[in-house]
Amino acid sequence: MFTGIIESIAVVKEVIINGSNKTFWLDSPISAELKIDQSVSHNGICLTVEEVNSSTHRVTAIEETLQKTNAGTWEKGILVNLERCLRLNDRVDGHLVQGHVDTTGICVSRKEKKGSWELEFEFPKKFAELIIEKGSICVNGISLTVFNIRKRTFSVAIIPYTFEHTNINSVKKGGTVNLEFDLVGKYLLRRLSLKKE
Repeated sequence: MFTGIIESIAVVKEVIINGSNKTFWLDSPISAELKIDQSVSHNGICLTVEEVNSSTHRVTAIEETLQKTNAGTWEKGILVNLERCLRLNDRVDGHLVQGHVDTTGICVSRKEKKGSWELEFEFPKKFAELIIEKGSICVNGISLTVFNIRKRTFSVAIIPYTFEHTNINSVKKGGTVNLEFDLVGKYLLRRLSLKKE
Protein backbone atom coordinates (compact mmCIF):
# COMPACT_ATOMS: atom_id res chain seq x y z
CA MET A 1 0.00 0.00 0.00
CA PHE A 2 1.25 3.49 -0.92
CA THR A 3 0.16 7.11 -0.48
CA GLY A 4 1.03 8.68 -3.84
CA ILE A 5 3.66 10.96 -2.31
CA ILE A 6 6.78 10.49 -4.44
CA GLU A 7 10.06 9.95 -2.58
CA SER A 8 12.55 9.99 -5.40
CA ILE A 9 13.06 9.88 -9.15
CA ALA A 10 14.99 7.02 -10.75
CA VAL A 11 16.71 6.87 -14.13
CA VAL A 12 16.35 3.69 -16.17
CA LYS A 13 19.92 2.51 -16.81
CA GLU A 14 19.25 -0.76 -18.65
CA VAL A 15 16.32 -2.67 -20.14
CA ILE A 16 16.59 -6.44 -20.60
CA ILE A 17 13.94 -8.45 -22.49
CA ASN A 18 13.30 -11.90 -21.01
CA GLY A 19 10.71 -13.67 -23.16
CA SER A 20 7.48 -11.72 -22.65
CA ASN A 21 8.87 -9.87 -19.60
CA LYS A 22 11.11 -6.81 -19.26
CA THR A 23 13.71 -6.35 -16.54
CA PHE A 24 14.81 -2.84 -15.59
CA TRP A 25 17.90 -1.59 -13.79
CA LEU A 26 17.19 1.80 -12.21
CA ASP A 27 19.53 4.30 -10.54
CA SER A 28 18.13 6.48 -7.74
CA PRO A 29 19.10 8.17 -4.46
CA ILE A 30 17.10 5.54 -2.51
CA SER A 31 18.16 2.40 -4.43
CA ALA A 32 20.95 1.56 -1.95
CA GLU A 33 18.39 1.59 0.90
CA LEU A 34 16.06 -0.89 -0.78
CA LYS A 35 15.87 -4.54 0.21
CA ILE A 36 15.32 -7.62 -1.94
CA ASP A 37 11.61 -8.62 -1.99
CA GLN A 38 10.55 -5.09 -1.04
CA SER A 39 7.51 -3.65 -2.85
CA VAL A 40 8.22 -0.28 -4.45
CA SER A 41 5.92 1.88 -6.56
CA HIS A 42 7.49 2.67 -9.96
CA ASN A 43 5.31 5.25 -11.77
CA GLY A 44 2.43 3.86 -9.72
CA ILE A 45 3.22 0.20 -10.51
CA CYS A 46 3.94 -2.01 -7.52
CA LEU A 47 7.10 -3.93 -8.48
CA THR A 48 9.27 -6.25 -6.37
CA VAL A 49 12.95 -5.40 -5.86
CA GLU A 50 14.97 -8.38 -7.13
CA GLU A 51 18.52 -7.11 -6.68
CA VAL A 52 20.30 -4.08 -5.22
CA ASN A 53 23.74 -3.03 -6.41
CA SER A 54 25.22 0.20 -4.99
CA SER A 55 22.99 3.02 -6.32
CA THR A 56 20.91 0.78 -8.62
CA HIS A 57 18.16 -1.78 -8.21
CA ARG A 58 16.50 -4.32 -10.49
CA VAL A 59 12.80 -5.05 -11.04
CA THR A 60 10.86 -7.08 -13.61
CA ALA A 61 7.52 -6.28 -15.25
CA ILE A 62 5.64 -9.32 -16.53
CA GLU A 63 3.54 -9.38 -19.70
CA GLU A 64 0.30 -8.50 -17.84
CA THR A 65 1.94 -5.39 -16.36
CA LEU A 66 3.49 -4.37 -19.67
CA GLN A 67 0.08 -4.57 -21.38
CA LYS A 68 -1.83 -2.53 -18.76
CA THR A 69 0.75 0.16 -17.94
CA ASN A 70 3.29 2.41 -19.64
CA ALA A 71 6.20 0.19 -18.46
CA GLY A 72 6.36 -1.34 -21.93
CA THR A 73 7.54 2.02 -23.27
CA TRP A 74 10.31 2.52 -20.70
CA GLU A 75 13.74 2.79 -22.26
CA LYS A 76 17.23 3.78 -21.14
CA GLY A 77 17.28 7.34 -19.76
CA ILE A 78 13.58 7.62 -18.91
CA LEU A 79 12.64 9.05 -15.48
CA VAL A 80 10.48 6.97 -13.13
CA ASN A 81 8.74 8.10 -9.91
CA LEU A 82 9.54 5.98 -6.84
CA GLU A 83 7.71 5.49 -3.54
CA ARG A 84 8.42 2.88 -0.90
CA CYS A 85 5.44 1.15 0.70
CA LEU A 86 3.49 2.72 3.55
CA ARG A 87 4.38 1.96 7.16
CA LEU A 88 1.33 1.41 9.34
CA ASN A 89 2.36 4.22 11.71
CA ASP A 90 2.88 6.82 8.92
CA ARG A 91 0.69 9.78 8.08
CA VAL A 92 -1.25 9.33 4.84
CA ASP A 93 -0.43 12.64 3.14
CA GLY A 94 -1.89 11.61 -0.22
CA HIS A 95 -4.52 8.86 -0.43
CA LEU A 96 -4.50 5.06 -0.21
CA VAL A 97 -2.88 3.67 -3.35
CA GLN A 98 -2.42 -0.05 -4.08
CA GLY A 99 0.14 0.22 -6.86
CA HIS A 100 -2.21 -1.78 -9.10
CA VAL A 101 -2.57 0.35 -12.22
CA ASP A 102 -6.09 0.26 -13.69
CA THR A 103 -5.32 1.67 -17.12
CA THR A 104 -3.26 4.23 -18.97
CA GLY A 105 -4.27 7.76 -19.91
CA ILE A 106 -3.14 10.12 -22.65
CA CYS A 107 -2.16 13.74 -21.98
CA VAL A 108 -4.35 15.85 -24.27
CA SER A 109 -3.38 19.26 -22.90
CA ARG A 110 -0.63 20.86 -20.82
CA LYS A 111 -0.81 24.51 -19.80
CA GLU A 112 1.49 26.66 -17.69
CA LYS A 113 -0.55 28.84 -15.34
CA LYS A 114 1.94 31.42 -14.00
CA GLY A 115 3.59 29.25 -11.38
CA SER A 116 1.54 26.08 -11.63
CA TRP A 117 0.65 23.67 -14.41
CA GLU A 118 -2.65 22.19 -15.57
CA LEU A 119 -2.71 18.85 -17.36
CA GLU A 120 -5.73 17.23 -18.97
CA PHE A 121 -5.86 13.46 -19.53
CA GLU A 122 -8.10 11.24 -21.64
CA PHE A 123 -8.98 7.80 -20.25
CA PRO A 124 -11.13 4.79 -21.32
CA LYS A 125 -14.86 5.50 -20.88
CA LYS A 126 -15.48 2.34 -18.82
CA PHE A 127 -13.65 3.97 -15.87
CA ALA A 128 -15.80 7.13 -15.85
CA GLU A 129 -17.82 6.01 -12.80
CA LEU A 130 -14.63 5.89 -10.72
CA ILE A 131 -13.81 9.60 -11.00
CA ILE A 132 -15.49 12.35 -8.99
CA GLU A 133 -14.92 16.10 -8.91
CA LYS A 134 -12.30 16.97 -6.25
CA GLY A 135 -11.66 13.26 -5.73
CA SER A 136 -8.25 11.57 -5.73
CA ILE A 137 -6.44 9.86 -8.58
CA CYS A 138 -2.97 8.41 -8.95
CA VAL A 139 -1.09 9.56 -12.07
CA ASN A 140 2.31 7.85 -12.56
CA GLY A 141 2.18 7.10 -8.84
CA ILE A 142 1.44 10.72 -7.83
CA SER A 143 -1.61 11.41 -5.65
CA LEU A 144 -3.50 14.27 -7.32
CA THR A 145 -6.89 15.97 -7.05
CA VAL A 146 -9.25 15.76 -10.03
CA PHE A 147 -11.30 18.62 -11.49
CA ASN A 148 -13.07 19.54 -14.76
CA ILE A 149 -14.32 15.98 -15.24
CA ARG A 150 -15.96 15.13 -18.54
CA LYS A 151 -17.06 11.77 -19.97
CA ARG A 152 -13.56 10.74 -20.99
CA THR A 153 -11.24 13.45 -19.65
CA PHE A 154 -10.20 15.04 -16.38
CA SER A 155 -7.73 17.72 -15.32
CA VAL A 156 -5.20 17.99 -12.51
CA ALA A 157 -3.28 21.01 -11.20
CA ILE A 158 0.41 20.62 -10.44
CA ILE A 159 2.11 22.75 -7.78
CA PRO A 160 5.77 23.80 -8.29
CA TYR A 161 7.13 21.29 -5.73
CA THR A 162 5.44 18.33 -7.44
CA PHE A 163 6.49 19.61 -10.86
CA GLU A 164 10.14 19.84 -9.78
CA HIS A 165 10.34 16.60 -7.75
CA THR A 166 8.47 14.08 -9.95
CA ASN A 167 8.47 13.05 -13.61
CA ILE A 168 5.18 14.90 -14.25
CA ASN A 169 7.39 17.67 -15.71
CA SER A 170 8.35 15.29 -18.55
CA VAL A 171 4.76 14.47 -19.51
CA LYS A 172 3.99 16.20 -22.81
CA LYS A 173 0.85 16.34 -24.97
CA GLY A 174 0.36 12.86 -26.40
CA GLY A 175 2.33 11.19 -23.58
CA THR A 176 1.05 8.07 -21.80
CA VAL A 177 0.68 7.89 -18.00
CA ASN A 178 -0.39 5.18 -15.56
CA LEU A 179 -3.74 5.70 -13.81
CA GLU A 180 -5.00 4.13 -10.62
CA PHE A 181 -8.51 5.16 -9.55
CA ASP A 182 -9.56 5.64 -5.94
CA LEU A 183 -9.77 2.39 -3.97
CA VAL A 184 -12.90 3.41 -2.04
CA GLY A 185 -14.71 4.24 -5.28
CA LYS A 186 -13.90 0.80 -6.70
CA TYR A 187 -15.37 -0.97 -3.67
CA LEU A 188 -18.52 1.18 -3.74
CA LEU A 189 -19.04 0.55 -7.44
CA ARG A 190 -18.60 -3.21 -6.92
CA ARG A 191 -21.12 -3.18 -4.06
CA LEU A 192 -23.69 -1.33 -6.18
CA SER A 193 -23.19 -3.69 -9.12
CA LEU A 194 -23.86 -6.72 -6.90
CA LYS A 195 -27.13 -5.18 -5.68
CA LYS A 196 -28.36 -5.02 -9.28
CA GLU A 197 -27.86 -8.78 -9.84
